[in-house]
Amino acid sequence: MASKKLKILLASPRGFCAGVDRAIEIVEKSLKKFGSPIYVRHEIVHNKSVVENLKKKGAIFVEELSEIKDSSRPVIFSAHGVPKNIPEEAEKKNIFFIDATCPLVTKVHREAERHHKNGYQIILIGHKDHPEVIGTMGQLPDGSIKLIETNKDAENINIGEFNKPLAYVTQTTLSIDDTKNIIEILRKKFPNIKSPIKEDICYATTNRQNSVKKIAPNCEMFFVIGSENSSNSKRLVETAKKFGCTKSELFDFSKNLPINQIMKVKTIGLTSGASAPEKLIKNFISALKKYFEVEINEIITTEEKVTFKLPKSLN
Repeated sequence: MASKKLKILLASPRGFCAGVDRAIEIVEKSLKKFGSPIYVRHEIVHNKSVVENLKKKGAIFVEELSEIKDSSRPVIFSAHGVPKNIPEEAEKKNIFFIDATCPLVTKVHREAERHHKNGYQIILIGHKDHPEVIGTMGQLPDGSIKLIETNKDAENINIGEFNKPLAYVTQTTLSIDDTKNIIEILRKKFPNIKSPIKEDICYATTNRQNSVKKIAPNCEMFFVIGSENSSNSKRLVETAKKFGCTKSELFDFSKNLPINQIMKVKTIGLTSGASAPEKLIKNFISALKKYFEVEINEIITTEEKVTFKLPKSLN
């Protein structure tokens, strides 16, 4: 019987955001409306558990439209967004598609298009090769957007390389603090650089990072439930480390719980990325209860009431 006591500081808000909820619902409602199989281009959201569950229901995941074996079946574009040439390719092949791009990512796409139309050179702050960044850069002709990832990238920009006024946009799942530093460097170099009317880092990314900041200083270990390819989950681990809990890690159930390490501490922090279902948090806590007498303190930093409408084709 579990005898050692363990306190869990459980972050709230955590887990699914409105964009993820919407994307998963789009796949599930499409399966009900059109039957299976339904094709999904790229993982609908970056979480193995979610993807495996949707596969069981009849979703087939592909990376490119050329992999679709039956073009009479609908295809859904993932929450991360796609370059403009993807829907164009689908139309040419007469493939019916539903766009599950998060509305907050679409907002960044429209901003980039508007800046381009108004004659601006655009700087995108984001992570190279992330699907969201590929999608945003793919909204405009090659060379219209310059990608930067770090403070050093911002410092190394040659002022003379631009012959147009500048504007910046950002990936929605970045570290709030790291992005703020990059923006400060850009503003020092380019005082007239145009910024988004409302910041691009999404409400859920901001809220989850802020909740980790509050909890991390009081923890000896910190666990973020999420998949290795989840950008926002990785940023939560970095945030926990930065704000006082150096023993912080991403946990995706591909390995065993580090029980021996947890035995050495009294308090752990726990949260989940925006694409991780709540059942994974419950599974994590259940696993701990086999070894510990668990006390859960849920720390609520804000309430989330954001919802997004489904595409009209599913109404």
